[in-house]
Amino acid sequence: MASSSTKHKIFSSSSIFISQSSQSPKLSKPSALSFLHNTSKPLVSSLKQNHHQQQHSINHANYSLNAIKSALKTITTTTKTTTIDKNSWPDDVLSPISRPTIMVSEKLGEAGLQVLREFGHVECVYDMSPDDLCAKISACDALIVRSGTKVTRQVFEAANGRLKVVGRAGVGIDNVDLTAATEFGCLVVNAPTANTVAAAEHGIALLAAMARNVAQADASIKAGKWQRNKYVGVSLVGKTLAVMGFGKVGSEVARRAKGLGMHVIAHDPYAAADRARGVGVDLVSFEQAISTADFVSLHMPLTPATSKLFNDETFSKMKKGVRIVNVARGGVIDEDALVRALDSGVVAQAALDVFTVEPPPQDSKLVQHENVIVTPHLGASTKEAQEGVAIEIAEAVVGALKGELSATAVNAPMVPPEVLSELAPYVALAEKLGKLAMQLVAGGTGIKSVRVVYKTARDPDDFDTRLLRAMITKGIIEPISSSIINLVNADYTAKQKGLRISEERVRVDSSPEFPVDSIQVQISGVESRFASSVGESGEISIEGKVKYGVPYLRYVGGFGVDVSLEGNLILCRQVDQPGMIGQVGNILAQQNVNVSFMSVGRTAQRRKAIMAIGVDEEPNKETLKKIGQVPAIEEFVFLKL
Repeated sequence: MASSSTKHKIFSSSSIFISQSSQSPKLSKPSALSFLHNTSKPLVSSLKQNHHQQQHSINHANYSLNAIKSALKTITTTTKTTTIDKNSWPDDVLSPISRPTIMVSEKLGEAGLQVLREFGHVECVYDMSPDDLCAKISACDALIVRSGTKVTRQVFEAANGRLKVVGRAGVGIDNVDLTAATEFGCLVVNAPTANTVAAAEHGIALLAAMARNVAQADASIKAGKWQRNKYVGVSLVGKTLAVMGFGKVGSEVARRAKGLGMHVIAHDPYAAADRARGVGVDLVSFEQAISTADFVSLHMPLTPATSKLFNDETFSKMKKGVRIVNVARGGVIDEDALVRALDSGVVAQAALDVFTVEPPPQDSKLVQHENVIVTPHLGASTKEAQEGVAIEIAEAVVGALKGELSATAVNAPMVPPEVLSELAPYVALAEKLGKLAMQLVAGGTGIKSVRVVYKTARDPDDFDTRLLRAMITKGIIEPISSSIINLVNADYTAKQKGLRISEERVRVDSSPEFPVDSIQVQISGVESRFASSVGESGEISIEGKVKYGVPYLRYVGGFGVDVSLEGNLILCRQVDQPGMIGQVGNILAQQNVNVSFMSVGRTAQRRKAIMAIGVDEEPNKETLKKIGQVPAIEEFVFLKL
């Protein structure tokens, strides 16, 4: 234990900045403490995992005996077998199970297959039905898919616990049931980087083809027409391109667009301003980006926050005659709204590589529109990208089979029950605080630094905060990102986003029975949507604790509150005077919005106060506007929890 004079200990931890003393918590293996992405049923899942591990041992032994019998039969029956493929034969005939079986269900580049063959027995089985996959999966240690194979709960159930890793050769993992994978102790990895350049190049190709009517002119000539006057295009040089999502692909598109003489702006809540300036790009708010751009290129993930983000309201704010390119995800555009915007002339042209439903219906008004050019999801379809993805996913799968923790993991095995049982309430608190803090950040600037303060009565070395840090990172990043955050990839993802997470543990006089007294999350260098959340040193600051097993919000900036972090939350800063609760309550009641709780924290009697209101439903814009019009309310914000 530390001496009584030791009040606190500060350390910094992220993917690239780690500074801990020699007394920090030690783990015998990096994978000893694994992270359960779905924490809703941890103990049930744990029991299931133990059962599957036992079942796996039985299957493992049966498979070994059958494999040896098969091997002996093949060797002795030489009249029926003339050749043996060395790539499909185990190194040790008497112990074939020493080489894992890897099934590849969709075509993979030869370079990736070679990586797999050097480690295990590879079976390439294409065009399987769901029933075929379920029938074969129990003999496999790993499965590699692209986007066509659906890895459902039924697949994991049919694997009988043997399947250790699923590799998705690409970025999106919509076709893999992550919850089921985690429950059955199966790691899921993807290949998020290899196709970056290919996707960026395709975005630029569509941009230029759209501007010069290449597809329409080609079809016209092949139809026997010569319509030079009809297909007069527009120049790219000097035009403003808004890159919506300044990640890997978006930044590569920006570099190439700058080379074409375009003025490039970008919107991304995580992009660092200095990185954007290095490319010659100005970071702006969402509204400024869509209202000033001549061309809009979409590079954002499909999440609940971005689903149909480009809708009638968004299009109405754009310059008349804007042109849109989408090589990201189809669902970020409301396709019916885009058709209306094209018909009205608000959107002059669109170039689309992705669609809400793929392939789109043959009679789709959007696909058939004369001012739209389309391609069948070709963003990653270059020979070089396909080989790169093949190698990246093969190396990730092999690493996982070796027991290594992959930086591209999108889930991980579960936390041991004894660890999770103690930290479970704080896991929920950490994620909610991260999500809440992120919603308080105003747009237009990138988040660079997050500071987390754990107050505890225990010695700072007595508990491992990696799980809590991962959940805070999850709460900050995941709601508006395609990234799935867990203990395995939290620091890696934070580094990729340019986000630095530092941690401080402070000794306080409270019960040592509990690992954490409270958690404080601070975000510096950003503007706040709710000025009252800004602390004395200028950072957004919120603090929470666990009461009766439930996460509670304790402080917002310098204001003390006491509200359960459940449902939705309205924060109002107001003049402390009689009748405020009634006024706001009546406005919500008129719109049938149910109030679940209400708490008021104030600096002094009859001065400033913060009213925290929990609501079951999300108020509409008109209701929120009425709350803001109450004379004594100086500012307010609506937050989803």
